Amino acid sequence: MDRRVVLILSLVVAFTGVVMVLKGHSRPSNVVDLSAAQPSGVQQAANQDAQAPPPDFPEPQKGSVAPDFALKSVPDGKEVRLSSLRGKAVLVNFWATWCEPCKIEMPSLVDMQKKYGPQGLQIVGVAMDDADDKEISTFAHKMGVNYMVLRGTEKVGDLYGGIDRLPMTYYLDRSGKVVDETMGMAGEATFEDAIKRALAQGN
Repeated sequence: MDRRVVLILSLVVAFTGVVMVLKGHSRPSNVVDLSAAQPSGVQQAANQDAQAPPPDFPEPQKGSVAPDFALKSVPDGKEVRLSSLRGKAVLVNFWATWCEPCKIEMPSLVDMQKKYGPQGLQIVGVAMDDADDKEISTFAHKMGVNYMVLRGTEKVGDLYGGIDRLPMTYYLDRSGKVVDETMGMAGEATFEDAIKRALAQGN
């Protein structure tokens, strides 16, 4: 075979390899892989289960009633049941203290609670990490959070499709039905559009 042909083929193969490597390392900046971002002990346990088939956790479907749950609020430890918020439009935001996209979108959630709270909106932030109550409370206070913060559990995450990306947001109408969902960091316009629809439905 002509040496020039061999050289050209070699360059093509090398270039393709570089492209594949770069693609493999790219990740959307608006979402965090929950399993990859967990503390080392949790990640080690997850790696041990890597060969097991993924569990089947179906996500709540639009138009269906959101799975009910009872979680403790931070920092007072009072139990809050999602179904007790019927009559309000509810935005359920799964987040974590170490999640940068979650931190970036929090000011928009604060603004939405302030703007639409009087119209019947209740934002519920579900913290999906291993931080203690004091750390979560301090973080929320620093961010100026003006909405309900609950300590999440793996069981509740499973109810919502097995939360493996953060942030993850569900919008519920006044009857508790899912109106929409957002995976990854959302902008204020996205929040506002879904909140308006949630407030208008389920009366």
